[in-house]
Amino acid sequence: MNTDLERRVQRLDALVRELEALRDEGARQSAVEAFRALLELHGDGLARLVEVAGPEVTARLADDPEVGGLLLLHGLHPLPFEQRVQRALDGVRPYLGTHGGGVQVLDASDGVVRLRLEGTCHGCPSSRVTLQQAIERAILDGAPDVVEIRVDGVVEPAPAGFVPLASIGRQPLACPTELGS
Repeated sequence: MNTDLERRVQRLDALVRELEALRDEGARQSAVEAFRALLELHGDGLARLVEVAGPEVTARLADDPEVGGLLLLHGLHPLPFEQRVQRALDGVRPYLGTHGGGVQVLDASDGVVRLRLEGTCHGCPSSRVTLQQAIERAILDGAPDVVEIRVDGVVEPAPAGFVPLASIGRQPLACPTELGS
């Protein structure tokens, strides 16, 4: 998302919080109704624009992050949820492939994405970082209406100071009595 759009979204969010904090219930309800009416007006205008533009132009418009977000907001985006998730992941697959890994969509519906990390990504100690810095970011950029991302094959980071047993050489463990316990 570009910084100008981010700034506008943050400003809008702040204004909505101010409206929600109004003590006068009547004023708060009027403000919410005005906001809804404005959204409906814009939504109807966008729907008409999509109708006039046709499917090819609408698809190109939907690829623009700002316009695509507005189309999503009003339920007018031409691509279904799962297809938007797949397209987003297509953008990170080359990066994952350079590390011998991959990602597969198990399911993407109702705002929930279920993934499986593959290859070297599955079970890799760095899988949490890869997931957060590449996969989740790509999905949220391509399908901002995601509610939850569930992933098979992610290794949770070990607690600080934790040494996995697999990293310790195979030495016989001492009996507690030999340790003076």
